[in-house]
Amino acid sequence: MRAPDTLVMSVSNMSCASCAGRVDKALRQLPGVLAVDVNLATETVQVTYTPDLASRADFIAASTAAGYAAQEHSEDSHGQVQARKQQLAEAYGRRSRLAVFLAAPVIILGMGGHILPGFERLIADVIGQKANWIIQCIFATAVLFGPGLDFYRRGFPALWRGAPDMNSLVALGTGAAYAFSLIATFLPQILPEGVSGVYYEPASLIVVLILFGRDLENRAKGRTGKAIQSLLGLRVKTAQVRRAGEFVDCPIEEIVVGDVLSLRPGERVAVDGVVHEGSSYIDESMITGEPRPVEKSTGAALTAGTVNGMGHVIYEARRVGHDTTLSQIIQLVEQAQGAKLPIKALVDRLTLWFVPMVLTLAFVTVTVWMIWGPAPALPYALVAGVCVLIIACPCAMGLATPTSIMVGTGRAAEMGVLFRKGDALQLLADVDVIAFDKTGTLTRGQPVLTDLDVADGLGRRAALQVMASVEQGSDHPIARAIVMAAAEEGLDLLPIQDGQTYAGLGLSAHVAGEEVILGTERFMRERGIDVKGYHGSAEALASQGKSVIFAARAGQVIALAGVSDALKPSTQGAIAQLKAAGITVVMLTGDRRDAALQIAADLGIDQVHAELLPADKSRVLAELKTKARQLAFVGDGINDAPALAAADIGIALGTGTDVAVESADIVLMSGDLLGVVNAIEMSRLTLRNIKQNLFWAFGYNVALIPVAAGALYPAFGMLLSPILAAAAMALSSIFVLANALRLRYVRAAR
Repeated sequence: MRAPDTLVMSVSNMSCASCAGRVDKALRQLPGVLAVDVNLATETVQVTYTPDLASRADFIAASTAAGYAAQEHSEDSHGQVQARKQQLAEAYGRRSRLAVFLAAPVIILGMGGHILPGFERLIADVIGQKANWIIQCIFATAVLFGPGLDFYRRGFPALWRGAPDMNSLVALGTGAAYAFSLIATFLPQILPEGVSGVYYEPASLIVVLILFGRDLENRAKGRTGKAIQSLLGLRVKTAQVRRAGEFVDCPIEEIVVGDVLSLRPGERVAVDGVVHEGSSYIDESMITGEPRPVEKSTGAALTAGTVNGMGHVIYEARRVGHDTTLSQIIQLVEQAQGAKLPIKALVDRLTLWFVPMVLTLAFVTVTVWMIWGPAPALPYALVAGVCVLIIACPCAMGLATPTSIMVGTGRAAEMGVLFRKGDALQLLADVDVIAFDKTGTLTRGQPVLTDLDVADGLGRRAALQVMASVEQGSDHPIARAIVMAAAEEGLDLLPIQDGQTYAGLGLSAHVAGEEVILGTERFMRERGIDVKGYHGSAEALASQGKSVIFAARAGQVIALAGVSDALKPSTQGAIAQLKAAGITVVMLTGDRRDAALQIAADLGIDQVHAELLPADKSRVLAELKTKARQLAFVGDGINDAPALAAADIGIALGTGTDVAVESADIVLMSGDLLGVVNAIEMSRLTLRNIKQNLFWAFGYNVALIPVAAGALYPAFGMLLSPILAAAAMALSSIFVLANALRLRYVRAAR
């Protein structure tokens, strides 16, 4: 059987949480479904399924058959969704304006008497009650079956299918008021004595208010996707590509790996590549959040979407199309925005049953008023039933979680923080312990050789040449520092044989027929090499926070090197802010304990675990997890991948290795550790925003449904107007969206 596959679909016509529930239910009925996640805010559905039992076409067909047209989502689909949202907002704007125009006579004739004394008597004397009702009927009919027709066209079919949604509630509520008014207008004799009256103005005004609310809602929903729109705007459509020895304009889709491109001043980088000729400063702020331009020269990596300064650069394409960093960022942001947080699962279960529950409550309300209500009971029962149907619309509940996630993760992406996995957004809010790798995470990861103590009888250049030759195949930061030092002194590297790496300890190789070993003091002892004569020098270097590397040839120490890796400029500030937030900070490193303690003291780090092998980091994290609510680990190297996976939340630096990034839940696009502070702040603010929205959405319904049903009437003689119910329903969704949009203005840590 083939491995599970994932399909992401763009789905239209979802207007409320119950719509999302219907789509979820329709898709789960297909064979082979493992998971379904419907996101109302992004209008997408992610399905994980077994390809042997169902196809992508089956899911698209199932959603469409349920009344929600679907198509496979792609990188370009976001633009289509945003365009559809814009068109929808414009359409609702036109419909709401038309509805206001048509409803104005109904409102004036129906409610004028409540505002102007004598107005009702004037209308009765001039045109009579019957003519007044007929005029209201004409305009109300135009409102309900003109701008408001969609409510009935979608609501009643959903009701017949046994899957009522928000449109069903509106259609039933306004339809009941309209039908009663028609009978009162044209067949009053079939109504009980004393109950004749019309409700054209509530029915009309409800449609006006809901259309107006949806207009504002769709405009706000369009703004929630601003982060993705900004990222999509970084893509270029054409670039200067070398063809037959000349640079010509070429569509971005035709560029392949290996093509040579020209990057002129002020242009955006078209694809990920490497500089061949020239140099310039590149603005990478839109990708990494780092405000200062970065110098690029021969051999430097370029990222698609970044902006060239004043220099002219020739570069080679290394990653194109959907493989570019920019495309992957867009994909990660979309995944995060569509994430299903643990808190959302509870909301989904509640909203799925909410509409049927409201219909039941409305029926019970009408029945109670008909049996125990004051005379004439029928109008009271009708008003109360309509109020329950209108005020209980679950729009706000459906939008409460996804809009906050969408805006929060989008703002985080603008800060250079990418949430790769959805639950990390919720888990990070409760983090109370953060463990950091040292080299390349707390430090620059670009150490330099500062000390070289050579054995008697051997020259410094000769010792450095041998050490650099052994290190030449390693990508470890210490190895690069030794090789760089040899290059700066103009030393040629010697050929080596039988090179071997010992993770966390060192490496060995044969140079000119003799075995040369480089590594830690522990590694030397394990290989039976006497280092006592260098112990004092090693202690002195370690006490200065430097990494100590021994070199031995033919079983004898030939040199002792000290390598220093400076702290990143943001490290001290980031650690201070984390500690101020009540988070325990731990450092994990393979370096000597003395060196680690020196750095920890400078930074104020709470705990230090030194001289660790890669496997030891996972063991230490397992111990830390037993004492933490949530444990995060921050790292950047290949040897950090197991630790990133072992922590509750793994945070990788985007400047690190691909393996580390793939193992992480969160990626910081720049190496700036203030990104950790930003990630935690955005997580906490987003989760707080979600809780505020849910409190409002559920609290609103819990408080107002009884009021709409008439709970206050026995004590205070108060019965909620359907017009106020419609206004409150519209305002609840607008409040939730407006509250979520506040996350767009969160400031990055400094």
